[in-house]
Amino acid sequence: MTKDQWGAVKQKLLQNIGQHNYKSWIEPLILVDTVDGVAMIGAPNTWAGTYVARNYGDLILGEVAALADGVRRLEFVVKKAANTNVAEPARPAAMEVEPAQPVRAPASSSANTTTPARSSALDAMLQPAPLDPRFTFDRFVVGKPNELAHAAARRVAEGGPVTFNPLFLYGGVGLGKTHLMHAIANELKVNKPELRVVYLSAEQFMYRFVQAIRERRTMDFKSLFRTVDVLMVDDVQFIAGKDSTQEEFFHTFNALVDQNKQIIISGDRAPGEMTDMEERIRSRMQCGLIVDLHPTDYELRLGILQSKLESHRIQYPDLKMSEGVLEFLAHRISTNVRVLEGALTRLFAFSSLVGREITLDLTQECLSDILRASERKITVEEIQRKVAEHYNIRMSDLIGPKRVRSYARPRQVAMYLAKSLTARSLPEIGRRFGGRDHTTVIHGVRRIEELKSQDGQIAEDVEMLRRALEA
Repeated sequence: MTKDQWGAVKQKLLQNIGQHNYKSWIEPLILVDTVDGVAMIGAPNTWAGTYVARNYGDLILGEVAALADGVRRLEFVVKKAANTNVAEPARPAAMEVEPAQPVRAPASSSANTTTPARSSALDAMLQPAPLDPRFTFDRFVVGKPNELAHAAARRVAEGGPVTFNPLFLYGGVGLGKTHLMHAIANELKVNKPELRVVYLSAEQFMYRFVQAIRERRTMDFKSLFRTVDVLMVDDVQFIAGKDSTQEEFFHTFNALVDQNKQIIISGDRAPGEMTDMEERIRSRMQCGLIVDLHPTDYELRLGILQSKLESHRIQYPDLKMSEGVLEFLAHRISTNVRVLEGALTRLFAFSSLVGREITLDLTQECLSDILRASERKITVEEIQRKVAEHYNIRMSDLIGPKRVRSYARPRQVAMYLAKSLTARSLPEIGRRFGGRDHTTVIHGVRRIEELKSQDGQIAEDVEMLRRALEA
């Protein structure tokens, strides 16, 4: 095989695997020699040769065999060269070839690739976490609380030019962060198979980094994680307080952003609220698009239940459900989508086992523990404290007789939240607000309902307070 033929092979590979993968893995390779049907390919180091052999060996061998008759096998060896950009047909002193433990690409798809044990550890280091095939965009129920997060995830999943980097998704437990992360990875895997997409939790990132330190392979770790096209890290809050892991995450983050590679991160709170995280990491995470997945509202919870109902009917085609059951569940289980979905799964399984129709009575009997745990436990006093803190007024002014607007509007907000988030009657709520009549409470509630649709600031205040109280 000649140098010109090897150049033609590399051009073919450029067309097949894309510019980025070519520059990362194929461009550094050189043709060292061809002996007895074996093309010897020089790689910069052992793990690079191993990676190319395992991932592109068949493809390279096919292109080589098409241009050079008689080549039946590839042998990847490590070069020690003063000038690694020049490929010579022999082995000059300027380019010594390590003879020990060469990495061989398979002669056919049925042959085994011989790799050192070290290469398996390197591959495992960058092995992405398994993706749940159920978590796709088609199965993600979109509503007002999560529509922005869904739209941003969709845009990133297109795999086009990076428009916001990183994309940071945050919210409470069971609001859909992991679903969206898996959906992005699943979509990219289908539509952009040439991209190197790595999805893993922050805990897995930390574990692999610690393992690399223990095995003295930190440079391999750095090199591997800096060559991905899309890095996805779930539950980033778990590396807070881990100084060494934060250090490595910071440098990986910077390296990928500098290369215009996409980073997607999720957490349980906004970057600015992660007080145990280093300031420089918080600052970097805030330079992209930060999207909050708000707590689900009644309409979204009902939509999720209706979607799940359709899938459950495939498994339980003969079961019957009375009207009002889904509405009851959407109203009573309001904080966690996973709990909501689990409740419906348990309900169908229980109904199937006992052979009874799913009614409200059966629902309350079967889900008594979940319903008890989901009961509202917010007190009027807690609401009053939160509202007073939010508007920076004294409790005595909030519940006192003064009617100036700076006190009256927060008072109406507190009454509205007390009516929405507690089971207290209107007369009882009125008594908690300085002995006011229940008609005053009704007026305050209706006024806030009107203002929510007219005044964006009031709507934002009410939603923020509701989330703080339900957290």
